[in-house]
Amino acid sequence: LGEVALYAFVVLVATGVYLTFFFHPSDATTVYDGPYAPLVGQEVTQAFDSTVHLSLEVRAGLLIRQTHHWAALVFIGAILVHLARVFFTGAFRRPRELNWTIGLTLFLLALAMGFTGYSLPGDMLSGTGLRIAYSIAEGIPVVGPQLVFLVFGGEWPVDGFTPRLYGLHVFVLPVIILGLLSAHLMILWRQKHTHMTGAGAREDNIVGERLWPAYAAKAGGLLLVVAGGLLLLGGTVQINPVWLYGPYDPSSVSAAAQPDWYIGFLEGSLRLWPGWETRVAGFTVPATFYPGVVLPGIMFGLLYAVPVLHRRLTGDDAVHHLSQRPREAPVRTGVGVAAITFYLVLLAAGGQDVLAGHFGVSVDVLRDLLRVLLVVAPIAAGLVAHRICVALAAGDDHPERGPVGTHLSRTPDGGYTASRADDPDAEAVRS
Repeated sequence: LGEVALYAFVVLVATGVYLTFFFHPSDATTVYDGPYAPLVGQEVTQAFDSTVHLSLEVRAGLLIRQTHHWAALVFIGAILVHLARVFFTGAFRRPRELNWTIGLTLFLLALAMGFTGYSLPGDMLSGTGLRIAYSIAEGIPVVGPQLVFLVFGGEWPVDGFTPRLYGLHVFVLPVIILGLLSAHLMILWRQKHTHMTGAGAREDNIVGERLWPAYAAKAGGLLLVVAGGLLLLGGTVQINPVWLYGPYDPSSVSAAAQPDWYIGFLEGSLRLWPGWETRVAGFTVPATFYPGVVLPGIMFGLLYAVPVLHRRLTGDDAVHHLSQRPREAPVRTGVGVAAITFYLVLLAAGGQDVLAGHFGVSVDVLRDLLRVLLVVAPIAAGLVAHRICVALAAGDDHPERGPVGTHLSRTPDGGYTASRADDPDAEAVRS
């Protein structure tokens, strides 16, 4: 999973370099006169005009642009799933706490990089997303107005913001990500991967294969598979057709507008939170502050604290090179499943208007249902996961089952010879 993210980033950089040759990061306006008839004669920004030109007139432009977008989605998704695997297998424990922190920071930077790139074309959908981000930042008590002036450069709609966004997207964020990726890989090279329980695997050794030639061949093959899969997606599955959305207009709004999936949880939290305004120390706190700033802050704060919380709650400060199966840590697995369920409910809430139209129910009814599920579903899912893990762990001690990593071989008389993972020299015959 980590390698899939790395190779998606390689494709992301390669396609991004190509796109920079044709994209004009400018908010200056021009009159569209390209081949797409519905837009002819409309006043659009140069950023939007160059994006449509790249998509409809440049040879292979649409293929590269869509591949770039799909690579961003896969890059973020692979990091997220990789973090989940690390959490459920306990691979964040000593001595890998630093790499957990780096990986989580890479995920946040990937979110920022995806959002800045998604916002560059100046179409109706991306402009709406930027407007929401502006409102969230402006709603931060005390520092909000100064913050939006510093980041955006003025009141909305802001002229000249696209060049700032472009600099972040093509230089600042990629350089930071590249630096953290290098640090992540250097630490990984020094510490090696964790390994699952198996023959010869112990906490005080490393089981694996040499970098050359076997691992290098596998890695090269995976790179080609990832690149080929992304090109296939870019060539066959349409994504972000900005010419259909039209240029951004602050006075307009579109129904069923959905961001890319990785921002969906944030939109879902904004949709589910009641429209409550509060006053704290004489300052008005708008409704967007709690779901847009406080909730994500708590979520990622807890994720950063995972190694520390695990060490303090379990008293486990030992060095670990063996991965755990989720059933071996039922409490942690239950908490993880509850967190994933919480995230999925928020993700569903981000598309509540689309879901309501698809299933023919009222948006208000669906919103109230999702509010209940946001509280009930994580608790229920966590308890069920915990119970399943306890039952599976109890089954491992059954006399008819061997330990994890047991190798069974059939004997001529119909029995089985078991070689135990924790003691390769010990054998027992089972009939």
